Amino acid sequence: MVSTTSELLADPILKRSASIAKALGHPARIAILKLLAEHETCFCGDITDHLPLAQSTVSQHLKALKAAGLISGEVEGVRTCYCLNPDGIKELEKTLSALSAELSKTCC
Repeated sequence: MVSTTSELLADPILKRSASIAKALGHPARIAILKLLAEHETCFCGDITDHLPLAQSTVSQHLKALKAAGLISGEVEGVRTCYCLNPDGIKELEKTLSALSAELSKTCC
C-alpha cells in the first residue's frame, strides 16, 4: 500500500530524522560536536575559547544539540560539562545510514 503524503509526513521516524538533521543544519553545531568528540571526558571548558562565537550564540547551538539528543550537559557548580550522548550519536549514524541506503538504491 502506498502512503499518502500526509501519512508520510506524520511518520514519527521521519519526524525524528528531520529533528536530527535540523540539529546538524548549522556549521557551528557540527564544530561543537567535533570539539566534544576530541575529548575523552566531558568538556567543561568554555566552548567560546575554541569557536569565534559569542557565548549566547554557543548556548543556543548547545540547546539545539541537546534537544535533538546528540549531547548531554551536567551542571557542576557554576559550569556545565557537555558530552556527546552515545545513544544519540548511534541514532544519528543509524538514521543517516538508512537514509543514504534508501536514496542510493533509487538513484539513476
